[in-house]
Amino acid sequence: MSEKQVSPATKLALEFGPVFAFFVGYITTRGQSYVIAGTEYDAFILMTAAFIPVMGIATFVLWKLSGRLSRLQLVTLFMVVVFGGLTVWLNDERFFKMKPTAVYSIFAILLGIGLARGQSWLELVMEGALPLTHDGWIVLTKRLALMFAAMAMANELVWRSMSTDAWVNFRTFVLPFALFVFFMAQAKVFERYKPAPDK
Repeated sequence: MSEKQVSPATKLALEFGPVFAFFVGYITTRGQSYVIAGTEYDAFILMTAAFIPVMGIATFVLWKLSGRLSRLQLVTLFMVVVFGGLTVWLNDERFFKMKPTAVYSIFAILLGIGLARGQSWLELVMEGALPLTHDGWIVLTKRLALMFAAMAMANELVWRSMSTDAWVNFRTFVLPFALFVFFMAQAKVFERYKPAPDK
């Protein structure tokens, strides 16, 4: 399937819509429990069970509209299925809370391996989507690897030391906002390492 352009608003809605839907579902049902096939599940577990297919559908729609999915999107979907599935199967919310830690850690490690080989795997994954020279990609990759590592540690700290309500708010709002602020803060990198215009 050839790649097609998708409006930024549609792409944003498909990528973050499932997370926001999980937040709304959890907030409106928290404190409640339900018995299904003789097993009691609290609202968090059921919202996790609903999140998995919603995330899958959103990813499928994005693929149908754009004609492609990045490796980051595929890894994220895989981790949602694995950790979400474990959460529902074992009736243990800790697995889903660990999912961002695992995802961000994997991203940080993979970017670090590429840097150790003198490569920016971020550039390969994004396929030149940003106007940067190779040196610029290396700088951005180093910073993003550190950012992912910091986000993984922050997620561990929050879910292990705070309430489920606090973690849901942290996952829904703080982590995406932190990543947004990170990229906004890289303006000088984009300016300094922008490719020379073609003559």
